[in-house]
Amino acid sequence: MLVTLQRIVQHANAATDLDEALAIIVREVKVAMTVDVCSVYVKDPTTGDHVLMATDGLNPDSVGMVRMKANEGIIGLVSAREETVNLENAADHPNYRYFPETGEDRYQGFLGVPLVHFRQLLGVLVVRQRERRSFDKKEEAFLFTVGAQLAGALDHAADGARLLDTRRRRAQRGKAIRGSPAAPGITIGTIVLPSAFSDLEAVADHKPHDLELEEAAFRTAVSAVQEELHQTVENTAGHLPAEGRELLDVYALMLEDDTLINGTVSRIHAGNWAPAALRDTIADVTRSLEQADSPYLRARAEDIRALGRRILLRLSGEAPEIREYPERTVLLGEEVSLMRITQVPAGRLAGVVCFRSSGLSHTAVVAKGLGIPAVVALGHHAFEHLDGHKIVVDGHQGRVFIDPPQSIIREYERIIEEEVSISAKLGEFRHLRAETPDGIEVKVQVNLGLRSEVPVATVSGADGVGLYRTEFSFMIRDTFPVEEDQFAIYREILESFAPQPVVMRTLDVGGDKPLPYFPMEETNPYLGLRGIRFTLSHPEIFVTQLRAMLRANAGLNNLKILLPMVSQAAEVKDTRDLIARVQHELEEEGQPFAVPSLGAMIEIPSAVYNIRALARYVDFFSVGTNDLTQYLLAVDRNDPHVASLYDDLDPSVIRALRSVVSAARALNRPVSVCGEMAGDPAGVVLLLGMGVDTFSVTTASVPRIKWVIRTVAQRRARSILRRALALDNAKAIHQLLHTELERAGLGELLRSTAARNTTDPNDWPV
Repeated sequence: MLVTLQRIVQHANAATDLDEALAIIVREVKVAMTVDVCSVYVKDPTTGDHVLMATDGLNPDSVGMVRMKANEGIIGLVSAREETVNLENAADHPNYRYFPETGEDRYQGFLGVPLVHFRQLLGVLVVRQRERRSFDKKEEAFLFTVGAQLAGALDHAADGARLLDTRRRRAQRGKAIRGSPAAPGITIGTIVLPSAFSDLEAVADHKPHDLELEEAAFRTAVSAVQEELHQTVENTAGHLPAEGRELLDVYALMLEDDTLINGTVSRIHAGNWAPAALRDTIADVTRSLEQADSPYLRARAEDIRALGRRILLRLSGEAPEIREYPERTVLLGEEVSLMRITQVPAGRLAGVVCFRSSGLSHTAVVAKGLGIPAVVALGHHAFEHLDGHKIVVDGHQGRVFIDPPQSIIREYERIIEEEVSISAKLGEFRHLRAETPDGIEVKVQVNLGLRSEVPVATVSGADGVGLYRTEFSFMIRDTFPVEEDQFAIYREILESFAPQPVVMRTLDVGGDKPLPYFPMEETNPYLGLRGIRFTLSHPEIFVTQLRAMLRANAGLNNLKILLPMVSQAAEVKDTRDLIARVQHELEEEGQPFAVPSLGAMIEIPSAVYNIRALARYVDFFSVGTNDLTQYLLAVDRNDPHVASLYDDLDPSVIRALRSVVSAARALNRPVSVCGEMAGDPAGVVLLLGMGVDTFSVTTASVPRIKWVIRTVAQRRARSILRRALALDNAKAIHQLLHTELERAGLGELLRSTAARNTTDPNDWPV
């Protein structure tokens, strides 16, 4: 049976879509078990009905048409019990119910197993026999195992709305399609699809008459695209963020890459015309990137394809397309390249939606810099005929609505109006001190990663930068930035905020943030060579960054260096030794510099219990609640199977934070919090009660958090903290904090946050 099971799974995995996979499973299970019928019923999550979605043995015309209520018939019995049901004669069971259109009344023997994936019932797998038949234990075990495999496939293939099959996806307009948030915000706009004149996959093979002319045409097209890129950099200087312009420069360098140029030329001389030679070269390069474990490397494939499409456009004799862009344009496609973004006139781009791509893509970086919402990783959907259609993009929750009904549009318009209203009210808090009613002053700083965020952050009312993520300047390049490049970036940031402090985190790569030009093969990158472990393992990289930081701090003295993923005191001591070495080198060279204070991030459980040892080598601590919560709860919040278990108000997280703050304060070391908890009004109350000195949040959250701090006295926050620590589950803690915030007059702020985070549109008013 094991060999048979492996064969069925292998064949199903090779299917091109869910329809084909289901057909393979019912056909091969029927043969393997020597039965007359095998069928799959899929549960519709919106109604609870069971829909016949595949069968080998029943009337094929009934597929997709037969729908039974949640507890109806023996299928409903299997579903309700979530257990195997084995009946020698189904008609004898009191739950028996048959649908004449299927022809199932001819069958007596029945064996059904539930399709359950991570506590969710997705459907029922059934086999039937014309004669009476009691299936044995081996047959039960076999079908149950097939069902477990099928449940995983159903869960993987379904999108956030649990679409029943790929044939119905085009009809799901108006329903929420879930993806991943890539840039925050909400917009209602008009879809613009990519040009139809740049489809690489549609290019056919063709034997050229003159190989030399074909090569010359290709090189001319490449030169034209290079010139186009340089011109775009100049034309977008006023509205494209600095990271976007740097990426265009990277694109231009890619066009000089030997792999792209030589690969295409060699294919031309092998006997194919330039468009097809380019097609195959681009396919080769992107295939290797998409097979990488790193989501960032996979996302880089879209850059290569974007360049390929531009070259193809030039090869075909087409000039860059001149299009009419609606006032609120939303770019939609499998991927949305930076090239497409730069073609939209300034002020008209309202959002970006990618069915592929990731939150680490260049598109996501640029969208954040532009301040427009972006949603990525929506999965496979038919979108070829959606040009000009209406769309709602929810970058907070990572979902979109295509051709939404008026009820959805009205609700999102209400949310947008509410955000505008609350923003106007929050404006009065922007430049006020973050001081509690009982006179305790704390600092509210900003988290930054992009240079394009600096202008807004400097006028946000923030007390400096609590976290500057230096890895972004490494990730948007194709090579390590040299010392002078890093120095220029760091100096710009420090000067922009001087004399306010700027906390710069040293290079934090690994895990979900690999460098495209420095791949690392690790079995478990989240527990591997990341953060401080990586930089200490590569002093040649670390020393260059430290030199640039110390030099940038000269004459300003507002820099603080923060070390990520610290787990033991030896890592901080080794860093101190490297800083001393850098200091000595700069002195010998006569370079001006200033040595900053040094801090450690607390985001690994071992660090929570190692504060005293760490305090011997650091001047301050900063708690990264996102990673700390994930490591404490052993939950990857990006994994949909366990994401619901992630909660930074879990009692264990709160106790760990209190332990860190208490130990640090006893050693006279200030503590800041820079994770999402610091930007959550409920979390802020608890942190305030613990005695946290500094909150580092997104720029938009600065006035929100100031409002909370200026409203809730620290003595009251301490009382609330004591009550929270007496509770044993996160839900109760959430309820307590929301009640207290309502009593404090912060209900409007809570409702604004809740509106942005609404997760079930079915609960919205019609």
